[in-house]
Amino acid sequence: MTDLTPPDIDRRVRGPVRVVGTGLLGTSIGLALREKGVDVVLDDVSPGALALAVDYGAGRRPEPGDEPELVVVAVPPDVVATVVARELSAYPDAIVTDVASVKAGPLTELVAAGADVTRYIGSHPMAGRERSGPSAARADLFVGSPWVIAGHDAISYQRAAVVEDLALDVGATVVPMDPASHDLAVAYVSHVPQLVSTLMASRLRDAPDGSLGLAGGGVRDVTRVAASDPGLWVQIIGANAANVRRVLADLRDELSGVIGALDDPAAAGAPRTLAETIAAGNRGVERLPGKHGTTKRFAQVVVLVDDTPGQIAALLTFIGEIGINLEDMRLEHSPGAQIGIVEVSVLPEQEQRLVEELEGRGWRIAAAWA
Repeated sequence: MTDLTPPDIDRRVRGPVRVVGTGLLGTSIGLALREKGVDVVLDDVSPGALALAVDYGAGRRPEPGDEPELVVVAVPPDVVATVVARELSAYPDAIVTDVASVKAGPLTELVAAGADVTRYIGSHPMAGRERSGPSAARADLFVGSPWVIAGHDAISYQRAAVVEDLALDVGATVVPMDPASHDLAVAYVSHVPQLVSTLMASRLRDAPDGSLGLAGGGVRDVTRVAASDPGLWVQIIGANAANVRRVLADLRDELSGVIGALDDPAAAGAPRTLAETIAAGNRGVERLPGKHGTTKRFAQVVVLVDDTPGQIAALLTFIGEIGINLEDMRLEHSPGAQIGIVEVSVLPEQEQRLVEELEGRGWRIAAAWA
């Protein structure tokens, strides 16, 4: 296909790029690359999914003579190695990557099968949504997100550079890691959090009638990802079982300590156990990178807004007008209430001025804390 990209479009990947699998990730990659003018070839075992992704503009159907520079395999975890091996064989001049959430397993399977891993390097964009399929895809899905490139000894940095170019072109931040380190990392930051969220949501089945009407930001935050696809997550967790079990075992031990303390909260040592558990959680949260990848802590200011059109926009406009940078924001609305809650995060040194300016303009402050 002729490259019709205007000369002023900045891109690193020349293309064509073949994307196998037109779910959320595959279609989003296609959309992002098409915005850069890259020729994207889509393929999928599902004719319906392929047709929908093409209709959305994520790429074109395969044609005889396609010679991709890069193949991106975006299929379920249990068939990644099989599909990667097939693509390596079908396109002997292409570099092949996959975007599955586990990296050591596919590499091991490919080596055992005798595949040409000198042209394969696994990668993993740390981005997603609760929804799936091509209709949920977004061209900006990867902007600002880490994209792990899991290097190994059989492929050179120079040969694998096209995968880094892909990540940069779609707006991601490249993070080099070896496959084993990646799999342990995602156990901590993705796979176990998914299970914890799911288990907490499962407990809501037994909640007394009417109690869920009291649900606020806390339970909604904890259970946000619990609506994920069971079939996909069985594969992901199973593929990373050893690492997930390791983290869960440590969690179980801490949970057992809390349960023991609750047998008699007034007993000697029980208050200390509870306090140290919560303090340990504080230290863990402090390690999470914030905006721009820093570990800087922010102050939160909770503002009550009337449940009428334009109120949130007016609040954000006012914050901008007084020259305070908004680091983060969370919205909450309780059923039946005539007010909404907007929690804004700012630098701690700006908290007091923000509160004073808001109150001076008539905004109602529910809480503020650093």
